[in-house]
Amino acid sequence: MAKKLRKTLGNVDDALVRELMNLIDSQSKVTVARWCAEFATDVILPIYEKHIPGDDRPRRMLAAAVDCSNGKIKFADVKNIRVSEWTKPPELAVNPVAMAAARAIIDTACMVWQTPTHSLGCLWYSGAAVAYDQLGLNAADSEYDAVANAVLADYFGRLKPSLSR
Repeated sequence: MAKKLRKTLGNVDDALVRELMNLIDSQSKVTVARWCAEFATDVILPIYEKHIPGDDRPRRMLAAAVDCSNGKIKFADVKNIRVSEWTKPPELAVNPVAMAAARAIIDTACMVWQTPTHSLGCLWYSGAAVAYDQLGLNAADSEYDAVANAVLADYFGRLKPSLSR
C-alpha cells in the first residue's frame, strides 16, 4: 500500500516561519514577488522539469511573474497567461513531486501579486517538492520534515539579501 503523502510540508508555528511572516509583512509586493519567483526559478523549476520534461509552461509563468515585478507587464497579464495556458498535465495526478513543484510555481510563487501570503504557500509546496524529490515517496515523516526545515532556512536566507535591491 502506498504511503499517503501530505500536499505541503512545514509548520506554521515554527519560530523561523513566524519571523519570515513578520519580514514578509514589512516588505513591498514587488520585493516579495521577485523573491518568490527567483526562489521558484532556482530551486523548484529544475525539480518540475526533471519530472515533467518538455513542459515549459511553468518556466514561462515564472518569466511573466518576473516581468510583472520589473514593471514590464501588469499582473492581469500574468493571471491571463495562467488561466489560458495552465491545465495540469495528466502526469501530475500520479507524480506527487511534480504536483508539489507545479503548485509551488503556478499556484503560489506566480500569484504573490494577488496576495503576498501566497509566498507562504510557495514555501509549503516547495518543502514537499524538495523533500519528495530528494527522499522519494516512502520516507519517514521525520525525514520529510527535516528536509522541509532545510528548505525553510534556505527560503528565509534568500529573502534577506533581496531586501537590499
